[in-house]
Amino acid sequence: MPIDDSRPFVPVRIAVLTVSDTRGPADDRSGDTLVERLETAGHVLAARYIERDDRAAIVARLHAWIDDPQIDVILTTGGTGVTGRDVTPEALRQVQDKEIPGFGELFRWLSFQTIGTSTIQSRATACVARGTYIFALPGSTGAVKDAWDGILVSQLDSRFRPCNFVELMPRLTEQ
Repeated sequence: MPIDDSRPFVPVRIAVLTVSDTRGPADDRSGDTLVERLETAGHVLAARYIERDDRAAIVARLHAWIDDPQIDVILTTGGTGVTGRDVTPEALRQVQDKEIPGFGELFRWLSFQTIGTSTIQSRATACVARGTYIFALPGSTGAVKDAWDGILVSQLDSRFRPCNFVELMPRLTEQ
């Protein structure tokens, strides 16, 4: 996809939230993958946390980060499946102002190229909440690579043409 080198790169401040009952800092491979990719792209890791699969705890963490002026984007990994403990999409619905339905649709299309029909089990989603982008990704390293490499690396690059999420950031809270 086209990068317009005549435009300046604008680093985005990104928080990474891993949602898991079983992972800790030593084995958070999906979170590590996101951090490595966002920093390699030139962005800033603004915060990182591992939260249990608990809707109220996820919502509280999201609200705190949405209200933090040092965070532009939140990437979550985990909790997007269909089991009883998977509640990340429900947590996003509690904080969102606007859903970005195309993100989940495009993610599943990209994921289909890798894992076939198993992608239907993913409820990857995205939204805008009080001027902050939130992208909820599945918990596998393959899924976060698909989402970052296939969508986010471009849409979070201010030089990407014909349009990108970064150039819209100043207008997200317009009335």
